[in-house]
Amino acid sequence: MLPKEVRLCILFLSNRIILNALPAHYTNFSTFLLTGFPGLEREYPWLSIPFSCIYMMVLSGNCLVLHVIHTEPSLHEPMFYFLAMLALTDLCMGLCTVHTVLGILWGLSQEISLDACIAQTFFIHGLSVIESGVLLAMAFDRFIAICNPLRYTSILTNIRVIKIGLGILVRSFVLIMAPIIRLKFFHYCHSHVLSHSFCLHQDLLRLACSDIRFNSFYALALVICTLLFDSVLIITSYILILRSVMAIASREEQLKSLQACVSHICAVLVFYIPIIGLTMVHRFGKHLSPVVQVLMGNIYIIFPPLMNPIIYSVKTQHIRGRIQRWFLKRK
Repeated sequence: MLPKEVRLCILFLSNRIILNALPAHYTNFSTFLLTGFPGLEREYPWLSIPFSCIYMMVLSGNCLVLHVIHTEPSLHEPMFYFLAMLALTDLCMGLCTVHTVLGILWGLSQEISLDACIAQTFFIHGLSVIESGVLLAMAFDRFIAICNPLRYTSILTNIRVIKIGLGILVRSFVLIMAPIIRLKFFHYCHSHVLSHSFCLHQDLLRLACSDIRFNSFYALALVICTLLFDSVLIITSYILILRSVMAIASREEQLKSLQACVSHICAVLVFYIPIIGLTMVHRFGKHLSPVVQVLMGNIYIIFPPLMNPIIYSVKTQHIRGRIQRWFLKRK
């Protein structure tokens, strides 16, 4: 008679052999494990403090910007309507990730169901495409304001601003729908541990055993047709703006025109630099510590929603003045 420990070991190994021999659909996972900061599990109570503060700033900062634009009649202009779209997008990005990121750090839950993971993936990538579109619309707004100021109000009417906003929304969710729906029908038979504190499309593809070629090619084409295309148009608009500004004779007027673009340029950098960094880490950072990948993922998600309200509150005189008056009245 074999010892109990040996029998259990043999049983475990035989189950593993049978499991590996089964087709993929017999080993499909319905839940996944999210990753916090590998190796820093004991520090989660301390890490939860700065992350909680950051999310509070994200939610309160963007709500404050929306409140100021809504309540101040002088800010009911195309430039600030686009800023409101940006703040709403950042607010939604914070809301769709706060429960998983803080859930891990607070020790509440590290598991996420397949359906919830797919829904979070849909919103994260959809909101990223929306933010890229809003930044492009803001670049167009600055281009018209500086290069064709006399026709600004006739070109960017309220109806056109609404149409641009709806176009950005429809473009985002229509384009992102096809690869996200396919995630529901994939078989996930690899390790069910995700690389981040939230769900990303490329992370789920890594765990899938189904044919993922359509999703891989579609995702690449989507990045080229949206984020890359938008960034090229933004750069082009600023080349035209710079050429128009250089034609102004007055040095003071040149500086005034360029200062009107500083906030938007900062917002563009804050959005695109984390995306480029995360892409580089995923492509070429296989040898890097998992903590670096998790950190870059969190920067990609949290940094733009955190910084945009700060940038526009500091750099935009109308927003800054209205916030100062609002706080003085509260006192």
